[in-house]
Amino acid sequence: MDEQTEHLRDVFLDATGEETVTEQQEASPGSLVDRDEAAVADRIVAIVGTMRERESFETGLSTAAYGRVARGVFGGESDEAIADALDTHEEFGLRGDTGEAIDAKTVRRARLDLHLVRASDREIVAPYAALRQLLADDPDRSAETCARRLDAPIEAVERALPAARADLASARVNDRFRDEFRSLLTDADLSESHAATAREDGLREATEDIETDVSF
Repeated sequence: MDEQTEHLRDVFLDATGEETVTEQQEASPGSLVDRDEAAVADRIVAIVGTMRERESFETGLSTAAYGRVARGVFGGESDEAIADALDTHEEFGLRGDTGEAIDAKTVRRARLDLHLVRASDREIVAPYAALRQLLADDPDRSAETCARRLDAPIEAVERALPAARADLASARVNDRFRDEFRSLLTDADLSESHAATAREDGLREATEDIETDVSF
């Protein structure tokens, strides 16, 4: 482990207040058995680093901040709550490059960078599957073009576009990063069934009739 990775792991440990797996986690059969917070933190750092190399992140948040966003999402926190948590940890370097306060919009952009799309993101514009298909056919289609083709309000399409692009990016890698975050940050036994339900109910319509080019 290099010095930077070790520092980021320490940031996670300080932020969560835990150093080892809890007694309840030890007693629970699943992905959290024999896995401590240090190992989870190390892996989150690695995942975020890999994603940052593969894709262009939309925010200036640090790797530690992106990890905190992922933890917040799977911990059931709202974007506003995650923003508040990040903004109170500036001593860990969680602010963006500009040094400005972090708000819910920044958190939303960060979690979409991580392919972590909420169900509410997909409910913004009714024909979400059609929007995804338009982007799958032509990733450079503008919001104006999509709104005209879908006969939808431009404001709704503008807000839905980043989520649709994040879903498409995730589909291109078979939801690899999304699933790994889930396995690290939730109980495997519970999350497996929830993940299956989410894919069937929330993503089936979104991915319907869309062909993806999976490339590693």
